[in-house]
Amino acid sequence: MPAPSPRRPQSPLNHALRSRDRDVIALVDRAVRDRNVMLAYQPVVPAGREDRPAFFEGLIRILDDNGRIIPARDFIGSIEMTELGRRMDCLALEAGLATLRDRPGLRLSVNMSARSIGYPAWQRMLNQGLDAHPGIGDRLILEISESSAMLMPDIVQVFICDLQARGVSFALDDFGAGAMAFHHLKSMWFDILKIDGSFVRGIVRSPENQAVVQSMTAIARHFDMISIASKVQSGDDARWLDMAGVDCLQGYYYGAPTIRPRWETDTQPAGATQPIAVPGSIVVPARVGNRFGPHPGPGRGGPLSPVRPVPEPARPHS
Repeated sequence: MPAPSPRRPQSPLNHALRSRDRDVIALVDRAVRDRNVMLAYQPVVPAGREDRPAFFEGLIRILDDNGRIIPARDFIGSIEMTELGRRMDCLALEAGLATLRDRPGLRLSVNMSARSIGYPAWQRMLNQGLDAHPGIGDRLILEISESSAMLMPDIVQVFICDLQARGVSFALDDFGAGAMAFHHLKSMWFDILKIDGSFVRGIVRSPENQAVVQSMTAIARHFDMISIASKVQSGDDARWLDMAGVDCLQGYYYGAPTIRPRWETDTQPAGATQPIAVPGSIVVPARVGNRFGPHPGPGRGGPLSPVRPVPEPARPHS
């Protein structure tokens, strides 16, 4: 009987990556166990009307052992497919619902993984929050990334439909970064489409990204979704996106995520956010993209119609 082949030694890089992941998971586990978890709030503003946000996105943060604030990008990939990721989604939802309860004039989006749809503690927390505070669902937006939604599109579709009937809106995050088939996009009935920031940064200097964003904006409009450009970092990019017909803008140009949100110092009552006026249509007075009650279903034709044509964007100077 031949001797077993010797075990291939682990590369230094793989060893370092595995060690890093173990350290990250341990750090996040301690933060979750000790509830050293919070939301950092970033404004989403209507294009061309940046004086008051349409809503805020609540981005999850943890505190490390030294009290430093750690953003999600530094740990979410390590926990996304674990139960720790589900517990993190629970804490994010809990914080978001508490903020909405304390700030009656606020609209807020909270990120979630499609994997949390089947997590009993997350579902229980959502249902209890919606039942305990009637009307809070009208101000809640749940963001699901494109890649996460594609893990279980049929389940996501039913989940969205059920909760839209209770007033909750849904945003498709990081659109363009994954590989969503258009028949899924048509059937899932997202209210908001968030264009991935990789297409937005420096768009005024990139004809290729301009073409992609114009197409995404047209898709959002066709399916009666609010379009949002993420990671806007300059005034030139913001002006181009406004000219191209993007509905809302988000990024460091309008404000970095902060654990001390602007409504704590604003003169507006209770962090009030302004209704979005979609050009050529009506004002959405209570929430973004949702349909004032049961979702109209296939074919849309909801109150965000009619819509304006896509203008010819200004070309950057050569």
